[in-house]
Amino acid sequence: MPKASEIKKHAAIDYNGRVMIVRDIERSVPQGRAGGSLYRMRMYDVVNGGKVDETFKADEMLNFADLNRRPAVLSYIDGDEYVFMDEEDYTPYNINKESIAEQLLFIDENTKGLLVVVVEGSPVSIDLPSSVELVIEDTSPSIKGASASARTKPATMTTGLIIQVPEHISAGDKVKINTSEQKFMGRAD
Repeated sequence: MPKASEIKKHAAIDYNGRVMIVRDIERSVPQGRAGGSLYRMRMYDVVNGGKVDETFKADEMLNFADLNRRPAVLSYIDGDEYVFMDEEDYTPYNINKESIAEQLLFIDENTKGLLVVVVEGSPVSIDLPSSVELVIEDTSPSIKGASASARTKPATMTTGLIIQVPEHISAGDKVKINTSEQKFMGRAD
């Protein structure tokens, strides 16, 4: 059983007999309190999509929900539904665009290492790998001799994600991006 301070975004927890996915966590340290940090979590019910905001003390114990993570790839898009294909048994998983909007910025048809989170037989979320490789769609022209400079410029990926990249990177380059920090890691191999 993890403490509230150990829960990460997109974790599934059992809360009041319901399976909830944690979408956002805000940590606060109230002044004058001897206790410690408070963790305000925005959670969504995986069954009916209902939203719950709850605040937990840092050492409060929570239960992880019973769920499976299945390796998958993006297969196709059907309106507002994104269909992911299980890499082992080819089961299609339909997930609504709205519930995975943040993760979609890191996903294209070539993204490897995706995991579909399945709770009680229904897909509810996507777990991203620690890094992804995406192609730069648009950025200002590269500057000759700028490779030694530490200055950066904004670059828009083919998925719509905008990150800061070094000045010597140009449009069409494939780059590696850290998914948790949304930062440039280097050119892709």
